[in-house]
Amino acid sequence: MDYELILPYIPNLRRYARALVGDRHAADDLVQDTLERAVRKFHLWKPGDLRAWLFSIMHNVFVNQLKARKIRPEVEADETLAERVPTAGRTDILDLERALTFLAPEQREVVLLVGLEEMTYAEVSKALGIPVGTVMSRLSRGREKLRKLVDGGPSRTNPNLRVVQ
Repeated sequence: MDYELILPYIPNLRRYARALVGDRHAADDLVQDTLERAVRKFHLWKPGDLRAWLFSIMHNVFVNQLKARKIRPEVEADETLAERVPTAGRTDILDLERALTFLAPEQREVVLLVGLEEMTYAEVSKALGIPVGTVMSRLSRGREKLRKLVDGGPSRTNPNLRVVQ
């Protein structure tokens, strides 16, 4: 078994986990739990799309932790997505991060996998174990809600959310 195949995907898993849960420490725990399960279950992987398999494991771990209330998605002030953006655009990215927390976890997962990880609908479908049509509808609803939060004025549920005009 060549576990080194997993190594190139760790940065992607970390980035996705940080965007998904919003807290650096919870994200690191999620990645560690994902990697532990991947190594334990590596014998079940069938050569093919290793990235989708790893994200599928992370999805399942995330859902299990949400159910057990071990993690709660929240916004961290540490420029999770903004660290790769020029200074002028960082405030907008932080606003987007805050807006992401208002999405249902199912929508947030799809938006992040398509938008941040640049996965295809088919890859997201495989990773999350849902039909492609469900991926498309969750993505559409998630994008629309983000658009309203970012462009449509203050959020009714969080008037402190700064919106981009």
